[in-house]
Parts: sequence; C-alpha cells; structure tokens
Amino acid sequence: MSVPETGLKVLVAGGGWAGCAAAVELVRQGAQVTLVESARSLGGRARGVEVRGRMLDNGQHILLGAYGETLRLLRSVGVDPEAAMLRLPVQMRYPVGGTGMDFAAPRLPAPLHLLAALLRAKGLARADKMALARFTTAARWMGWQLYTDCPVAELLERFDQTERLTRLLWRPLCIAALNTPPERASSQVFLAVLRDSLGARRRAASDMLLPKLAMGALFPEAAAAFLGRKGAAVHTGVKLAGMAPTSDGRWTAGLTGEAPADPVYDAVVLATPPWQTAALLAPHAATQELSAQLDGFGYEPIATCYLQYAPGTRLDLPFYALEDAPAAGRWGQFVFDRGQLDATQDGLLAVVVSAALDAAALPQEALAAAIAGQLAHDFRNETLAKPDWTQVITEKRATFSCTPGLARPDNGTPLPGVFLAGDYTASDYPATLETAVRSGVGAATAIRAYGTLPREKRSLSHTDGARESDSVR
Repeated sequence: MSVPETGLKVLVAGGGWAGCAAAVELVRQGAQVTLVESARSLGGRARGVEVRGRMLDNGQHILLGAYGETLRLLRSVGVDPEAAMLRLPVQMRYPVGGTGMDFAAPRLPAPLHLLAALLRAKGLARADKMALARFTTAARWMGWQLYTDCPVAELLERFDQTERLTRLLWRPLCIAALNTPPERASSQVFLAVLRDSLGARRRAASDMLLPKLAMGALFPEAAAAFLGRKGAAVHTGVKLAGMAPTSDGRWTAGLTGEAPADPVYDAVVLATPPWQTAALLAPHAATQELSAQLDGFGYEPIATCYLQYAPGTRLDLPFYALEDAPAAGRWGQFVFDRGQLDATQDGLLAVVVSAALDAAALPQEALAAAIAGQLAHDFRNETLAKPDWTQVITEKRATFSCTPGLARPDNGTPLPGVFLAGDYTASDYPATLETAVRSGVGAATAIRAYGTLPREKRSLSHTDGARESDSVR
C-alpha cells in the first residue's frame, strides 16, 4: 500500500530508534518519507555487531513495562512485545552467597508488590529497609519532583539513605538508568525513572523487559519492512552532509552515497547524534545558539563484555546485579545469561559496565580477564574464569551526561520545517530507547501541525544566512 501522493515529502536523517519511530509515525500520517542512514544497518546505538560470524548487540538493554510508546510502536510494525521480550518483575538480585542482597517483587498489584518485596528482601538490615521505605514515601509525597535539581548523591544524603542501601540499590540503579555516576547525575531525572519503576501505579509498568531478539530485529528491521510495505524509501550507506533552504519554503538535502534522485523536501527530521546535528545546524544563522547548545553536551561510555563458555553453561537467573569496585578490579555491574533469552546463544554471558570511562581506558583483554575473574569469584565457579573467547564492545558516546539542570532542546528548531529527534531531546527521562521513540513521535506530530500551515507561512527568508555551498556540500 502506497502513501497518499498529497502527503508532505519528508526526509528523516538517521536510522536509529528515534529516526525509525519518526518515519513510522510520518508514514501513518500519510507523509511521503525517505529515511537515510549513514551506516550499513539501522539501529544507531542499539544495533547489531558481527563477532566471530554471529550478530551480537552493541550493548545489552533492559526496557520497562512503562515504555508505552516503544511498546505501541513495536506492535504497529508487527512485533509482539510479549513474544519478543522476557517480562520479569522489578528486581535487584545479587549472586547467592555473596555480600549483596536479594530484592524481587512478586506478581501482586502495586504497591503491594513492592511492600512484599521489601519485607522479604534478604541482605538488607532493618535500617536499610526503613531508609528505602522513607525515601519512596517522601518521593511519592513530593510527586517525584524537585524544586531545584541536584546530584543524586546529594539527594540520597538528604534523605539519610544508608551506605549499604546506596551501594547495593541506589548507585547501581542510577548508573544503569542514567549512565552517569550519582555524584554528578540529575536527581530529577532519576526520580522520573523511579516514578515509573518503584513508584509505578500499575505493577506491569514496573516490570523489566529483556529482549529475546537482537536489537536490530526488535524494532529497526521491522520498522524498515513496515516502511517498505507502505511505499516509503529506506537508504543505508547514505549520509545527510548539509541542507539549504529553497525559495518556496522547502529544503534541498546534500546526500552522499546512493542518494535519492530528488533531494528536495517539505520537511527534515534530524535524527542524527547531537554532535552531527550541531554540525548540520551550524551554517544557519538562526540555529547558531542551538548548535552551540548541542556541541556543549558531555558524553558517557558503556562497555559490554561478552564471554562465551561451553554449551550448557547457565546462571540460575536470566540476569544478576554485580557489586563493582573498580579500585579492586571489579568492573561488571550486571550480567545477563544470553542463552536464557536466545537458545542460539547458549553459554554466552553479557556483562555491562555503564559510566565506563575508566573501564574503556583499559586494554580489552585486561578488562575481559578482570570481568571473568569477577564472575568466577561471585558465582563460586572457577570455570567462569576461563571463557572460550571474549569480546568487548564499547560505545564511547553511548549517552549524554545526565547532569543536574541540563537544558535539552525541543523537537522544533528556528528553521521552519526542520525538526529534531533523539534521546537527548527534552524529556523527563534519561537517554533511553523510550526517550528516543517518544522524540521521534514528537517530531512527526510537530510536522503534521507544520503541514497544516499555508505554504507562504512555511517559507524561510534567505536572511537566515546559510550559504548554499556550505549547507549542502
């Protein structure tokens, strides 16, 4: 089925989750969409990487049941979330026999599920449990909002959280969710994550969803197939190098690679990373301030260490939390048994190191060896110290640094017909897949409103200051 010929002609630059979400929504609105991605595959920072003849994710992800837009978009392109992901109740469980804790919610209505989890939690003293109850009660009373943002570490100190609870629960949750250490992570964003997990009104919203499919197959590939069925064009290996306004209020796109024949569009969605978006906006006088804002973002790496063991090697649970202590050579924060999610990955464990600036500076072999030793110690299984092979995949700019009071841009820009999409855009969430999807949907919604304007009101004056030779080269 083709899209109506009367729809706006829209270019979506960037084939990550934000760009794919924008393209899908635009097609559903009747737009004529062209999606271009500079890499050879879609997915952006949630993509597949070929390792030893098999496809591995460039990072292990956990979604939440509260990710409503993501789940809706998955269904809209033909993916059944319940079949594609393993649903688990909210939990923080450490290897048995160690110094960690065991906190797992039963399948009861909220908030009874958390009360039961707290009462049954092992490894927490009465003072720890009282501190957790005090914190969540106060956060609910505040509506999960702060008048003035501050670092998470300061928030925890303000509410007298115990050292043990901070070490085993709050710190790993903050690093996993915001990919920023508590000492410089935004409390307001952290509270928004807690609101939809520990504070969710529906138990299902707090559930943890572990993808069984490769991240590319979970959404980007299904989105591309959906777009193809609807008559949209998807081009990989094609990059937007620049853009220039036309006299009739449209945009000429400078595309590299095997670009579409007609490079003129009514609207453009920049679903590229912030640093690339900043470069695309820099030649335009109206977006100098926005470009500088995007250039000012800091970034945090994430490292994922894959360790392949003999077939049949399994953990008792699909994933565990791990106590990290970089000074002691303990880098792993969470370990996932990939064989329990995908039978073709039997014996494969994935260990995640978020906020991995120091870990990323290590030689890959040294980091993998340290993580293997950590697993052998924590699970009391010496065979885990000697995997058959290892592979470390580091995303150096996995997310922006989610610091207090960080200003994040809206979908719109000062350039008529040019919109932003990405997990860095304005949201109460950190850089998650849900944020990326919401931003793509938001950009599509803004374009729908833009398309209702008369043509003369869409026009961009040439006083914008962009030189066409610079903008489209």
